[in-house]
Amino acid sequence: MNLVEQLKQDMITAMKNKEKEKLTVIRMIKAALDKERIDKKVEVNDDLLIDVVNKQIKMRNDSIEEFKKANRNDLVEKVEDEVKILMNYLPEQLSLEEVENIIQEALKSLEATSMKDMGKVMQEVSPKLKGRFDMKKVSEIIKAKLN
Repeated sequence: MNLVEQLKQDMITAMKNKEKEKLTVIRMIKAALDKERIDKKVEVNDDLLIDVVNKQIKMRNDSIEEFKKANRNDLVEKVEDEVKILMNYLPEQLSLEEVENIIQEALKSLEATSMKDMGKVMQEVSPKLKGRFDMKKVSEIIKAKLN
């Protein structure tokens, strides 16, 4: 079962089981997915779903930081629960060690030695890591290795 089908099944299950929080998050994903489909004029597929979910997680992580600064622990917990639901629609996450191995292989194969090669390395590792690890952290790791 692909991720889009899983999303539809989970929506039906959440409705039947009266899981309000989960249903709200799934509907939000579906709305964002439909918006992307219309804006980009593309078919809904797993890659588009992964992009949408990653954007939603990033937005929520930013919100968590702001809520922590404002000492709003009630909202922090709510948003963290939403992130947990969103994580169900991403491929299996890679460990830091696995990511570093993939980056190291790319550095060797491209013979990257300076920051000028950053774009090439990101282009090489992005398809392997997209949706499976935070790309901002990937960028930081590559910068550290190239400096």
